[in-house]
Amino acid sequence: MRSFNQQVSLKPVNIILAPMEGVVDFTMRDLLTRVGGIDRCVTEFVRVSDRVLPARVFRRICPELLNGGKTPAGVPVVLQLLGSDPALLAGNARKAVKLGAPAIDLNFGCPAKTVNRSRGGAVLLDEPELVHAIVSAVRQAVPADIPVTAKMRLGNKDKSLALENAHAINSAGATSLAVHARTKIEGYRPPAHWEWIARIREAISIPVVANGEVWTIDDYHLCREVSGCADVMIGRGLIAKPDLASLISQHRVGGDLQPYNWLAVVPLVIQYLNQIEQDIAPRYVHGRIKQWLQQLQREYPEAAVLFHTIKTLRQPAEIRQAIMATLPLADVSAVA
Repeated sequence: MRSFNQQVSLKPVNIILAPMEGVVDFTMRDLLTRVGGIDRCVTEFVRVSDRVLPARVFRRICPELLNGGKTPAGVPVVLQLLGSDPALLAGNARKAVKLGAPAIDLNFGCPAKTVNRSRGGAVLLDEPELVHAIVSAVRQAVPADIPVTAKMRLGNKDKSLALENAHAINSAGATSLAVHARTKIEGYRPPAHWEWIARIREAISIPVVANGEVWTIDDYHLCREVSGCADVMIGRGLIAKPDLASLISQHRVGGDLQPYNWLAVVPLVIQYLNQIEQDIAPRYVHGRIKQWLQQLQREYPEAAVLFHTIKTLRQPAEIRQAIMATLPLADVSAVA
């Protein structure tokens, strides 16, 4: 069993909010970067299939393009593309940069069956030559000062091509590579194979970002120790504990840790509800809130109680009322 070596000393650089389709949207990025500790975000993917997309598609997925490519809290946002046609991805990358994207990320990690069936995401890891062609085309399409990053899993069905894919991304000119330490088949089942990230980091010349199974401060340090990576990308850990990045940052400098309790999280849930009610169709709002509460249950038992209370509700107004009812009167007036 792995143990956290308290003596490890790796230069802390970045905590990156991972792209999570249907979860880490503009509103979630806004809320989490306001909490603090996040140095960079990556958007949900922009799916590229048959054309260069209109500006409205990029701005819908990445409204930060209208704010200099940053969240309202000032955190840079990298725009992620998903597809399999090098020329089309290059054209869309060029368009995104013209619209203000500060960097382009390429998705070789999505495990969703619908995405993989259309030849996108992790299934591309069966074709390292295509991976190289995609990265190379995008790198050549955008200005040299625009970072082109990639995110991959350790493979599709197995890890046999992990190093070959990493070499392909490196040699094609990527700026950095984030590695989710599981294959598509392994999904999100623990453990994350951080030792494989170390193998990749040692094999290529560009910076590698470690990703997978970081839920706590100790997980963060152990992930860095085992992988040897300075940068860590966190997804579900930040959804389950919105102040995790802030706590890690406080811990880095020896500060007094002041973790959020449930009463500090509830206003975030209400803010999220208020915003997505404006942004998405009403029939989807209840699903998004319940999805977040399910993630929050890992850290806050109160979230499980609230989820049980609202699980049959569909109308945003009813859900809001139920959430507000969990707060003391003084806190209700603060978020009303």
